[in-house]
Amino acid sequence: MNDQNSEIAKTLGLDSSSGRSINLKRWFYWGVPLLLVVLLLVKWHMSNGDTEIRFKTRPVTRGNITITVTATGNLTPTNQVEVGSELSGIVDTVDADYNDQVAVGQVLAKLDTSRLDAEVLQAEAMLASARAKVLQTKATVNESRNQLKRLEAVRKLSNDRAVSQQDVEAAQALLDRALADEASASAGVDQASASLEAIETDLSKTVIRSPINGIVLARSVEPGQTVAASLQAPVLFTLAEDLTKMELHVDVDEADVAQVREGQGSDFTVDAYPDRTFPAKITQVRFGPKTVDGVVTYETVLNVDNSDLLLRPGMTATADIIVNKIENAILVANAVLRFDPPEIEETTDNSRRGFMRLFPSRKHPAKKRTESHPDRNHQLVWTQNNGELISIDVVTGESDGTMTEIKSGDISPGTELVVDVINTGK
Repeated sequence: MNDQNSEIAKTLGLDSSSGRSINLKRWFYWGVPLLLVVLLLVKWHMSNGDTEIRFKTRPVTRGNITITVTATGNLTPTNQVEVGSELSGIVDTVDADYNDQVAVGQVLAKLDTSRLDAEVLQAEAMLASARAKVLQTKATVNESRNQLKRLEAVRKLSNDRAVSQQDVEAAQALLDRALADEASASAGVDQASASLEAIETDLSKTVIRSPINGIVLARSVEPGQTVAASLQAPVLFTLAEDLTKMELHVDVDEADVAQVREGQGSDFTVDAYPDRTFPAKITQVRFGPKTVDGVVTYETVLNVDNSDLLLRPGMTATADIIVNKIENAILVANAVLRFDPPEIEETTDNSRRGFMRLFPSRKHPAKKRTESHPDRNHQLVWTQNNGELISIDVVTGESDGTMTEIKSGDISPGTELVVDVINTGK
């Protein structure tokens, strides 16, 4: 009977071992949260509910600042020329290569002249034929003129009996036609001469010569290559006149262009020499805008001295254009102007303060700001006295991105201004 009861109890989960399992689960579900609450209470009692507020400050200084506008662009030669060919043909020889120094009139390349040589011979023959025709017409003119003179003399001697007026008029017409043929033949000579001159000009253009004294930056032609100049002259060489003097073309943002003027100085860097700066000077601020992806910029040209030939065309440069220099100014760190006082819960109940440290809620300002001034140069800075924040109204001036000039305000060099709040518990 006992064995049967034992089996029934085991089936129903009423045996002693099952009871112990249920009790352990209950302790686990309720004991862990209770333990966490106890630990929080212990921590709260150890901290005693006090919070200390400390301020990180930066002193007001006096010094000089330089205001710059940053822009990027590329270096280019002061005079860069692309040399092409007006004629189509096959390249016979190439007489210049990359980095070669060339002079004005120096041969860079030559085109094959076989076709043009034949055209020159043909044009010379046409010119000779036109000149021969002129001689022929001149002979006809002389003959017609003599015939007219003879008829007029006979008519005069015969008292208008031997020669009729009609015969004289016919001789005169013959002379006029001979003179017209002579004029036409002379025009034919001019035409043939012009045709010959045009072909000879084309023949001279088969020799590609340098138009400037400079250096070869690029060569895009090889011997045997066919040059096609049907629509536009193909570029065969790119020459730079003088690499000791270069230009830097930068794009100045529309927000900064009002500060940039001709004659201002600049320093720029290139990736090839990251630890070195190069001087430059603005020579032109162009009025024409450039719009890329909705950003409007204005091209600005700076002269660069490249006497040591360290800089090369096409290098990307970042220029800092000096737009203003301010000396002996009262300066504050920009972090001072960005500081905004925190909001701190005011309560005298230690237990409440300790509880809020564990479970923070919305805070209210420790010291309210004054209403913002309509002039954006009017700002509030903050100092502290015995743990209390005190606002100071100042008027700001120029900024170099790190320090800002203070034009007026109740501050002086050495005044400690708050830049951050540090909360520490005792």
